[in-house]
Amino acid sequence: MTQPTPIRRDHAPARPLLLDLFCCAGGAATGYHRAGFDVIGVDIVDRPNYPFTFVRADALEYLAALIASGEIARFAAVHTSPPCQAGCALTIGTNKARGWGREHVQLIPELRTLLDATGLPYVIEQPNGKAPVRRDVWLCGEMFGLGVLRHRNFELGGWTMPQPAHPKHRGYVRGHRHGVYRDGPYVAAYGAGGGKATVPEMQTAMGITWTDVREELTEAIPPAFSQHIGRALLTAVRPVGVAA
Repeated sequence: MTQPTPIRRDHAPARPLLLDLFCCAGGAATGYHRAGFDVIGVDIVDRPNYPFTFVRADALEYLAALIASGEIARFAAVHTSPPCQAGCALTIGTNKARGWGREHVQLIPELRTLLDATGLPYVIEQPNGKAPVRRDVWLCGEMFGLGVLRHRNFELGGWTMPQPAHPKHRGYVRGHRHGVYRDGPYVAAYGAGGGKATVPEMQTAMGITWTDVREELTEAIPPAFSQHIGRALLTAVRPVGVAA
């Protein structure tokens, strides 16, 4: 496979390089960058709002090619947010309730095999649901004072970090649930209607200002999540005695 030419947007060679697969608009990437990494993102569709170096490619094919060529040695770590439709609790419940029969391909087993072959520390992120990931760390927006809950699970390959305490939620997620409307301090940053968040509300609640595309916001990881993970990961990838 011929490697696509990266679109260079931001790169500082003194920082360890992280590969961001299934990158969407760069919510995770921004957190890792703030933690101290340079980032190259890969997505199968063009992401003009992605704020760092971007490659349009199939993520699994691109990773396999990096391994085969030895180019993977340029990277210090890998973050992945594979499509969650095959395992997300929200998607599964909605599809079943509406009688939708569409099947979604589960990419995680093949992805994990490739990630293990890199020899690098890695992260696989998924929402709550039935996706086959370990829940090594799980994060919630309340841990960071955000306006979303957005619980996410993270499988850590080749490294570990502590699980932070989960503060008690301050109330409900605003919107309709089972025909009942409840107000609350958090917004529902997915879908549309039923009291779900507007685009400006999602931007504010997650701390994402560089994209106003609803689809990108609904799929995004709040940068605070990956910044927290990235700080621990940076310690794991830096040689002993090297200052941040």
